[in-house]
Amino acid sequence: MVLPIAGLPRLAGAKPGISDFNALHSRQDDHEVQLYAFDILAMGGDDLRSLPLHMRKANLQQLLARRPDGISVAPFERVEIGPDLFRAACRMGLEGLVSKHRDRPYRGGRQKYWIKVKNRSHPAMEREL
Repeated sequence: MVLPIAGLPRLAGAKPGISDFNALHSRQDDHEVQLYAFDILAMGGDDLRSLPLHMRKANLQQLLARRPDGISVAPFERVEIGPDLFRAACRMGLEGLVSKHRDRPYRGGRQKYWIKVKNRSHPAMEREL
């Protein structure tokens, strides 16, 4: 069964909260991979994309209430912590943050209600596409 859960994988041995996509791609440490789920688009055959983010998060939490080790639900911050969180993400060496409005439904592609802020000192900023 494939669940439409959006998330970020990371290796258990990597720095806390940081995904090492090169190590993941090598598949040498598959037994250490963890999943941080942050959204769910469908559940039990129901399309959840029209629900606001906070309701999709509640469904995700319910679905993964008895989750196995290695799967975590990313917390949903309900306060304005953006600047402090972004500075912390930069100190951790993360690529950046994506902020989503809690009352908006899911829409594919770029959205004005999703704000992506990038860490300009991250190596991804120099990547050629």
